[in-house]
Amino acid sequence: MARVRVRQHVNPLSAKYRNPLVIPEWDIIYPCVDRPLHLDIGCARGKFLFNMAPLYPETNFLGIEIREPLVIEANEQRDRLQLSNLHFLFGNINVSIESLLSSFPPNTLNCVSVQFPDPWFKRSHKKRRVVQPSLVQAIAHYLVTNGSVFLQSDIKEVAQEMGETFLNNSCFQKQHQETWLADNPFPIATQREIATFNKNEPVYRMLLKKI
Repeated sequence: MARVRVRQHVNPLSAKYRNPLVIPEWDIIYPCVDRPLHLDIGCARGKFLFNMAPLYPETNFLGIEIREPLVIEANEQRDRLQLSNLHFLFGNINVSIESLLSSFPPNTLNCVSVQFPDPWFKRSHKKRRVVQPSLVQAIAHYLVTNGSVFLQSDIKEVAQEMGETFLNNSCFQKQHQETWLADNPFPIATQREIATFNKNEPVYRMLLKKI
């Protein structure tokens, strides 16, 4: 199958990406919708989740991605691999975070990961970054107590801003003493993480929990 080619970055504030998420009936998507849920925000082609889902069959995995062709491709691959605990959803997470998380049974959101999000370097573009206070507030409301949030980026400024935005919410605290987490807590690395290490460049990680 030919690889889908898409733009690397899209503007999440443009009208095209301001439509609400189309939320499916989860009991049709997942065999057991009450299982713990891992939400991966900005999952791109979903390689991380394709490797995680078989390792943790008792967890439901959901990838959110703003580039629709990648979501279509990922769900087709999911079907070929017959991974019933994995689904991909197209949309802008910051438009529909409340409606998305409230659509799941209570106390199922167990983990959220945001890995190598679009950096949007220009000062005027920072409002396009995915981790916003409203997103953090919604996650704080729906994440189970002691649930985890994993953040990582190869851009230090982006990682710092993500961490600070979460830590500005009193529901979250770091799970490590050092500024940055030395090792990835998951057994699977993203494609971007692998590429960064292959260039001998650092990755800035933070692991938080809801208290």
